[in-house]
Amino acid sequence: MNANRIYVFKRFERFWHWSQATLIIFMMITGFEVHGSYHLFGFGLAVNLHTIAAWTLISLWVFAIFWHFTTGEWKQYLPTTEKVLAMVQFYSVGIFKNAPHPFKATTLKKHNPLQRLAYLGVLLFIGPLLWLTGWLYLFAGDWSAWGIDKIVSLEWVALLHTVGAFLMLIFLIAHLYLTTAGHTPTSHIKAMITGWEEVD
Repeated sequence: MNANRIYVFKRFERFWHWSQATLIIFMMITGFEVHGSYHLFGFGLAVNLHTIAAWTLISLWVFAIFWHFTTGEWKQYLPTTEKVLAMVQFYSVGIFKNAPHPFKATTLKKHNPLQRLAYLGVLLFIGPLLWLTGWLYLFAGDWSAWGIDKIVSLEWVALLHTVGAFLMLIFLIAHLYLTTAGHTPTSHIKAMITGWEEVD
């Protein structure tokens, strides 16, 4: 089987991807410490670092959204049901039998149907859940001024924020595992470093 190289991921996409990954992992480390899972930075410093990382990630997301819409790259994330079942079968069975990959990446179609659905889930559900609950948590002292202190519970906000964190962790673990599903276990990682993807 011959492999060709195509330029898939632009420089900003790679910067955005690795910066976002670093910030999310750092927020998990500090967030779980704030939750009391372990002691690393100390509670006060962990809270401050978590908050700084959150605002940095929001700034990155705002710029990334602007970039995606001005370049037209937002179309890469439109969901499709085409080949979804083939992708499920490949990841659940075919990958262990060395079956051919049912999706071929191109410059115009970088993400397979399952990736598109997963990223849409992060964008429309996990992200908003984390941002809304995190924002409410951060400004809990202002709830009475906003008139929501009688309808919003700090315990529920904390619980939902933690649920969002675990959902993001599940996504991260699945994402890391699926990076090994290329021509070699590291080919997808190399593509996100260099921008060049190997395709059949």
